[in-house]
Amino acid sequence: MLIMEDSSSCSSMVTGPPQASVLQRTLERLSSTQCLKLRAEEVAPLAVIALQRYLSEQSEGQQPDSYSYDVTVTDGVWRAKCFVHPDLNHLVHKNTLRTGTDVYITQCSFVYNERRLGHGYICIEGLRCDAQGSTVLPRINDVSSLPMLIRHGMERSLVLQSDVPLQVNRKHYLSLWNNDDPEGDIWTSGCPPSQTISLLSSLDLSSRNTWKPLPLLVKIIHKSRLRYYGKFGLKIDYPYQAYFEVADQSGTMSLVLWNELCPKFYQRLNVGTVLYLQNYMLKQSYSSRTRPQMDHHRMKTFRSIEICLNPRNPASVITVVSPKSVSPQWGLPEVSYQFTTRSEVDKLTNNSTRDVIGLVTFVSRVERVKCKVNKEKYWTYRWVHAVDGTSDQPFILELFSSSQAEIFSRICPMTYLVCTQMRVCQVEGSLPYLTSTCETEMLITGYHKGQPYVNDPRVKSFIQWTKTLKDNVVLQKTAVGGHYCYPHPPQIFTQSMADASAQVPLVSTGDLKKELETLHYREHKKLAIQGQITAVRYMKNPKTTQSQPPEEVRDSISKRLRHKNTQEEQDFASLQCNFCVLIHSCVCLPPDSSVLCWESSSWPKQREDVSEHLCQGGVYQDSISRRFTFDEKNVLLRWSNLQPTRWTPEQTADSIPPALCPGYYQVTILGINKKIAFDAAYLPVMRSDDPRAVGLPQDPHEEILVTASELEDTHVVCIVDLCHLGGDEVEILINKVYRVTEVSLD
Repeated sequence: MLIMEDSSSCSSMVTGPPQASVLQRTLERLSSTQCLKLRAEEVAPLAVIALQRYLSEQSEGQQPDSYSYDVTVTDGVWRAKCFVHPDLNHLVHKNTLRTGTDVYITQCSFVYNERRLGHGYICIEGLRCDAQGSTVLPRINDVSSLPMLIRHGMERSLVLQSDVPLQVNRKHYLSLWNNDDPEGDIWTSGCPPSQTISLLSSLDLSSRNTWKPLPLLVKIIHKSRLRYYGKFGLKIDYPYQAYFEVADQSGTMSLVLWNELCPKFYQRLNVGTVLYLQNYMLKQSYSSRTRPQMDHHRMKTFRSIEICLNPRNPASVITVVSPKSVSPQWGLPEVSYQFTTRSEVDKLTNNSTRDVIGLVTFVSRVERVKCKVNKEKYWTYRWVHAVDGTSDQPFILELFSSSQAEIFSRICPMTYLVCTQMRVCQVEGSLPYLTSTCETEMLITGYHKGQPYVNDPRVKSFIQWTKTLKDNVVLQKTAVGGHYCYPHPPQIFTQSMADASAQVPLVSTGDLKKELETLHYREHKKLAIQGQITAVRYMKNPKTTQSQPPEEVRDSISKRLRHKNTQEEQDFASLQCNFCVLIHSCVCLPPDSSVLCWESSSWPKQREDVSEHLCQGGVYQDSISRRFTFDEKNVLLRWSNLQPTRWTPEQTADSIPPALCPGYYQVTILGINKKIAFDAAYLPVMRSDDPRAVGLPQDPHEEILVTASELEDTHVVCIVDLCHLGGDEVEILINKVYRVTEVSLD
């Protein structure tokens, strides 16, 4: 017998099942077999409506710090939350298994929890993924109204309906693509009762063992992003930590929010919030952590100790004081900012910290990069251009996720963006840029009301400037998504023997193959490879899943090379101008021609000795930015953001507008030992309004032009950007090519 649990009430049960269901039949068959293998004619589409990640339970043979996934699927009649077998995790890593698409389960089993009564779940052990949009979801009006399918005897297992993992030793889900953002229903809180005060300057760590802490009344002046420290063997249900800087009339001090207090309070504690604190603890400060720059507050800073708020032993009491109840007599300081204009950035000291406000004109796609310490942890980031009217150049902002997932995913052109505690990066050969820190907060249009900075003179001046703008004029200078990498490579490539972390790693072509195979979805890597350029082809359109295979492209090029004519000679003249872009990264005009190709005279013979030719890289539709329009705002944002954890009807509403690509170069590079070759693409900057043109020289003829003949057997070092775009699409783009005369050892 099957029991149907209504999703809106875990206690209500409906006995007569609805119409025939694939999920229902599968669960019925699992009741009589240990493992179910489905024949091709039995397999039917199931739509993926949620994909959720959490730290795995420790078991023999598992690698530390690995993650498990629960997937919720529907056949249009029932919903079922299932466990994804670890052997299938790679499908999530490559964004092949994703929300909004259909899957076909080919093998599954039912797993009982041997240590808990009444708990079990379907484990998916084999499946096929459909790369196209779902055929099931368009038939469903409201996914959340579909009942959950539960096996008889499992009715009391709230795990199957609630927002917690199927592996019951875990209490919460993580964000799908990083560990920094809050995820799930646990991040809410009720409002505690209010009460009354004491001074930070009176706190004394030396007497903490005998002293009962007096209540504190403080204002939050800085908020850091969440830190997730979960790992195997850690018996903590909610391993989170968040730092705040708080102040009263006597000075400032760090405050730490621990464990389950984070989901209860983190999203309610904002800059400017006033807190009444009881039952807190004091401990010696962790000296190695990063801190916000607070000199402009002109207040005494107490750095030897920090306030700890714990869920137990003792249980801290946190009261959020209503803004209407805050009295001027309490003497709490105003939140202070240090806004800078774009015209001032060039003169700022490297690594100094500033706040910025600007009108967004460009936002790149979201990418991920591995944490250097924990190789299974990813940071997500995106690049943003914003203008403030004080310079012809925009702010160039590198924004990492700041535990503000909703804001981070909604940054788009034509919004007013405020970023606090941004670190200035002065780089030789490039315009300065600002990168976010652990203490950075981001606010966009719709979130500014009531923020402490609204009365700052620099903010008011910026708002006055925006009133002089016309939307249709600004829109012509906007862009969304696509490949973007900054800063520009230096004129000399230096391999530092002393500090390997400060350089682009120099790898072999054999290592390149491994890097390509192990890339995860939207993971970005920058590598340097020695070799020689053996062939160049000018291509008109970016790759699609139906594009011509690279081998066929090479064959057609070889045929054209055997029959050179006057037109091709003209193409080579164009190459002389355009290939300088590849060598020097300058802005150039597109060719006079749609076909352009060159091949080294030694390449036909060398190709016979090559053991492997890696051909999958290139330029794709996702590699190219689009012009922003208000009508296409939502679809452009979905396209440039990461695959969502949960499916929503908006995902299938509109298709992505096609990219207008003027053309790119497909370049074949032969490794220095001439054993492995690989194809990479170079996407030249051909328009001054291309976001990648910011900071590049505008006149290509200032540089020495490189002719095709000069590439013949020339030893070069190529800087390449790798990015996994999902499924089988891996982007390999040339960032810079150095001659041997342009490299050095440090």
